[in-house]
Amino acid sequence: MPTAPVHLILYGFFLLLAGFLLAFAMVIKVIEAGFLLSFLAYGASLAGLIIGSYGAASYARTKR
Repeated sequence: MPTAPVHLILYGFFLLLAGFLLAFAMVIKVIEAGFLLSFLAYGASLAGLIIGSYGAASYARTKR
């Protein structure tokens, strides 16, 4: 599924943001921290970092 590198960077950013906001909400006790929710926040952050990095590398490769 070919996707533009800029879209991948944006997807990665929003996944990182979602992971951060979930973790932050658990820390300030807006939502109750549970194993599944903590794992989801970690997974979203990790997936966002990987997808965003891949998008940035693809963007740099196309601009060369």
